[in-house]
Amino acid sequence: MIQNPKRYTITAALPYTNGPIHIGHLAGVYVPADIYSRYLRLQGKDVAFICGSDEHGVAISMKAKKEGITPQEVIDKYDGIIRKSFADFGISFDNYSRTSAKIHHDTAQEFFRTLYDNGDFIEEVTEQLYDAKADQFLADRFVVGTCPKCDNPEAYGDQCEKCGSTLNATDLINPKSTITGETPILKETKHWFLPLDRYTDFLTEWILVGHKNDWKPNVYGQVKSWVDGGLEPRAVTRDLDWGIDVPVEGAEGKKLYVWFDAPIGYISSTKEWAAREGKDWEPYWKDEETKLVHFIGKDNIVFHCIIFPAMLKAEGSYILPDNVPANEFLNLEGNKLSTSKNWAVWLHEYLEEFPEKQDVLRYALTSNAPETKDNDFTWKDFQARNNNELVAIFGNFINRVVVLTNKYYEGVIPTPNEFSEVDEQTLAELKAYPAVISSSVERYRFREALGELMNVARLGNKYLADEEPWKVMKDNPERVKTQMYVALQIAAALSVLAEPFLPFTSKKLSKILNLSDLKEHFEGFSKFLKEKNRDAKDIIIDKVLGWNDIAENSDLIPAGHKIGEAELLFAKIEDEEIQKQIDKLEATKTANLAESKQPEPQKELIQFEDFAKMDIRVGTILEAEKMPKANKLLVLKVDTGIDVRTIVSGIAESFSPEEIIGKRVSVLANLAPRALRGVESQGMILMTTNAEGKLVFINPDADAPNGETVN
Repeated sequence: MIQNPKRYTITAALPYTNGPIHIGHLAGVYVPADIYSRYLRLQGKDVAFICGSDEHGVAISMKAKKEGITPQEVIDKYDGIIRKSFADFGISFDNYSRTSAKIHHDTAQEFFRTLYDNGDFIEEVTEQLYDAKADQFLADRFVVGTCPKCDNPEAYGDQCEKCGSTLNATDLINPKSTITGETPILKETKHWFLPLDRYTDFLTEWILVGHKNDWKPNVYGQVKSWVDGGLEPRAVTRDLDWGIDVPVEGAEGKKLYVWFDAPIGYISSTKEWAAREGKDWEPYWKDEETKLVHFIGKDNIVFHCIIFPAMLKAEGSYILPDNVPANEFLNLEGNKLSTSKNWAVWLHEYLEEFPEKQDVLRYALTSNAPETKDNDFTWKDFQARNNNELVAIFGNFINRVVVLTNKYYEGVIPTPNEFSEVDEQTLAELKAYPAVISSSVERYRFREALGELMNVARLGNKYLADEEPWKVMKDNPERVKTQMYVALQIAAALSVLAEPFLPFTSKKLSKILNLSDLKEHFEGFSKFLKEKNRDAKDIIIDKVLGWNDIAENSDLIPAGHKIGEAELLFAKIEDEEIQKQIDKLEATKTANLAESKQPEPQKELIQFEDFAKMDIRVGTILEAEKMPKANKLLVLKVDTGIDVRTIVSGIAESFSPEEIIGKRVSVLANLAPRALRGVESQGMILMTTNAEGKLVFINPDADAPNGETVN
């Protein structure tokens, strides 16, 4: 763990451009990475926050085939959606690049060539799965089969999403091509492998010994499992028609494996940023005084903690990550998020449907972040966190302070009188919060840090509730001046402390408090930045107060300063808005069921004489009532045209008696009578199920009279 680094390189996992960004991506990677980067900038740190679109690999090719367009059209479409979504959501990347850029192709090929020239690869002819009908080798995601470790019948050729095991396509039991559905054959092909087994001692020493106490248990445990299980050579090339060409002779038609080229995208994106800003990129990747932190989801741990570090070690001139604080998965309404099944809350749709509520989603995702275990996002919880916490705690405090200041002093901050013990205790507690929040952030406990931020707002609410300035004003207006001054110091502190977590709220609060007018009065943060040799534009935000000012200064917002009018920071979210989102997910669930529903296999063949034995008649339900002490049974009176008979039917959980009276039905009339709970049933109503699994009557046409037979 690096102490007092000179600079920070922060990377966020490159999103695949085969679909938009959803809340699972945000909770797992981008919101925590943004919180950390914004926090560091408020500390005046030198930060390069790096990301970009991952535009190679099988996922892109699969999407292109599915949509009937070219891979280039796929990546251009989704890069645009993703890039705009991140910008509108306030993810403060210093650079967002794309792996289709020339600078990335050049960087990745140069990296491969360096390792190749150093003899770090094993060149081997192996047997790989080949689809003879499609006339192509099958890369990982073009193969599905049964996982050899957990028997999941839908495992991919590179990973089983059920048990999390990383696989090779040839490990699958009963593999099938996703292109043609054919069973692939084995065919020889030449590839280059990174011999991970050579790096076992290095990885053991660097992670299992060196980072035993400062890496998250889920990350450490997964790495230990891999190392203890024995590392094997890993192919870094693929037989594909989309990706970066392998830059050596004899590699025609082969591309760099996406998990070799993608992490190099961090380096090429840093190069792109440095060239634009007139900086030298190398210190951000090659200086031992730089702290490198990778923000990823748990499915990427092996690539960022074993494969990429082995690549960097092999190259020799790069630093290694100081930490890889991977999160677990976020589920949605009790089910696993799925891009292919559209089971997701898409960021670009959220931004359209909840305008100016970026911080509400940031808050909900951070307060429920899957930092140590998988967590579940529900729309009801989202609503509750907004209404019961952001509105009722944070927003309520700020609104009361601003309204009272305008009411009593026309918006001018009063000069305080002598501080009481409560005042001094409250201000002392306020000064302690930056260090408390910092401790949580620097240990990557963002959920805990956000809780402490809300405790600052709770401190303000408690102070006002206990002091009751609206009552004291009648008898002791001089005391109220001090009370309002103290409350306003808390409000000013919140405008700074909230910035990493709730940047839009922080900006709005700073505007309400007119903090930009205080530049001449308060030059501490500007002076701090100059001492750090930093320019204000480097930190993205325009702040007068800095993080450390809260702990060091009692006069954060001075007497005589005029604030603006009250504005609601957060608006209540109504039940109708939430129900709309729940209905949207239910529609997705119904569509998925319809798409996945498979007809039952045909039964054994019968002869016409067998069918002719059945007497199926058109009928009408005349009466219906529930069978006593039976949840599933209804007792029906049915006009079959030849008689009116009693039929007991197990449909009570799907239909009420009232809604089926008068219903036209098909009746198996010559079924042998059977006593059910003492009632003789004289036939059977014919039914099926719809896409949602609900019972549906098999209805005859309206003009078919009762008693007509079904032939």
